[in-house]
Amino acid sequence: MSTLTKEDIEIATRAAEHFTRLYYTAYDSPTRVDDLPNFYRPHSAMTWNGNPYGGADAVRELIAKMPKTKHEVHSYDCHPIPGAYSLTANARVPFNVVRVPGSQPPSLLITVTGSVVHGGGPSANPVSTPTKSIDGQPRVFTQTFILSPDVTATKSAGEVAKYYITADTMRFVG
Repeated sequence: MSTLTKEDIEIATRAAEHFTRLYYTAYDSPTRVDDLPNFYRPHSAMTWNGNPYGGADAVRELIAKMPKTKHEVHSYDCHPIPGAYSLTANARVPFNVVRVPGSQPPSLLITVTGSVVHGGGPSANPVSTPTKSIDGQPRVFTQTFILSPDVTATKSAGEVAKYYITADTMRFVG
């Protein structure tokens, strides 16, 4: 028996679309050093192209060292991860997973693919830059997030949940 409802999938899809738009807009903004760490918590884990970072402060330090960016999201996918469920047993269904009443929304696994340009693009490179240099060239990336519901956040009218990044792994492809 599935532990997710159609509503869970719809909520997850809307949350992923909203998150992806907000996250990469913040990442590419002139105020990203202040804005992007707000998506993380002190216990969040990030791996950026194989290098581990821990917490919002480490994300701030990493972003502060990077040149400006311009991301283009090519695709994203989202899968809800059930939260507070319990295992029950009865005569007809030996092991049945049911949602605990009043439990929090599911966590979300979001996978994003896209391209990113660091710096001003190829035209901003010095004349001495080798033609095959990756500096300023679009680079393909994949990024995977686990978002958890923030039970301490105040929700606005109509909001089901607010999320923060629990784990984030970004890797350049090729």
